[in-house]
Amino acid sequence: MRNIYKLGISTCLAALSVTSLQAAELGAKDEPIKLAVNEWTGQQITTRIAGHMLETAGYKVEYVTAGYQNMWQAVSEGQLDAAMEVWGSNVTDQYRQLNKEGKVEDLGELGLVAREGFVYPPHVAELCPGLPAWEALKACATAFATAETLPNGRLVDYPGEWGTPGADRIKALGLPFKALPAGSEGALVAEFRASAERKTPLIAVFWQPHWAIAAFDLKFVELPKGTQECYDDPAYGPNKDATGDCDFIPTRVFKAAWPGLKDKWPAAYEILRNFTLTTEQQQPLMGAVDVDGKPTEAVTAEWLEANADTWKPIVEAATK
Repeated sequence: MRNIYKLGISTCLAALSVTSLQAAELGAKDEPIKLAVNEWTGQQITTRIAGHMLETAGYKVEYVTAGYQNMWQAVSEGQLDAAMEVWGSNVTDQYRQLNKEGKVEDLGELGLVAREGFVYPPHVAELCPGLPAWEALKACATAFATAETLPNGRLVDYPGEWGTPGADRIKALGLPFKALPAGSEGALVAEFRASAERKTPLIAVFWQPHWAIAAFDLKFVELPKGTQECYDDPAYGPNKDATGDCDFIPTRVFKAAWPGLKDKWPAAYEILRNFTLTTEQQQPLMGAVDVDGKPTEAVTAEWLEANADTWKPIVEAATK
């Protein structure tokens, strides 16, 4: 297995053509730009890299801890200026409404190739024959049961602040499971580690890019194909009485901002709008933080120093 934790990867920001950028005024550079810091490691890495780019341009940056699901009113009012990693599959109706009203601006794709779904360590296939087909979970649910879930199986859902995608799907699919929210991203990883070491049954909701996918060789359950029709019309999917009886729709990962950003800090707006980060760039940095125990600030600083040719042209094109 390749070393997914090695730093210093020098890859191009493929989607960017810096020649298309135009220099802009710095604007209110003495006032800090407030970037939202959310609950998962990848988002924190993304945000720190973007913040360093802004600081290189001459801006002050303030990192503000914010709950992912409830931060959108603050973004719409300029109390938070930008969120650098937004997962389209897990945004609230409040975000959609504010975006529709022009009160939160979509800054475009981040660049991550993402997937979400039900996952399991490879040894679980021996405990539940028929996997990865989702129907196998109906027959072997008792193998996943705990004292807290009997007679149903246990499914580890996302942390409560991220919504209830696991609970929603097992209900729509009629699976005999009970979804229990993880305490955090770290708690989810701890579940995978314990299951791998003890060969215990585990089904959880998880996502990629994430270093744990490769580290624990996690497999995705093959749920019914996720389509918009499945979420809009009960006629789609195996349960004709419910919507959402299918997999996650392949998610779009993007950036969002307070609409006043473009006028108050024009060059910053150009930098954030054109900033991208790929799965191949982010994933090893996550491993360095979560596996090797390095501080996020140190990991991102090391990457930024080693890969100046991938991000400095964005800053220079927006400011010179």
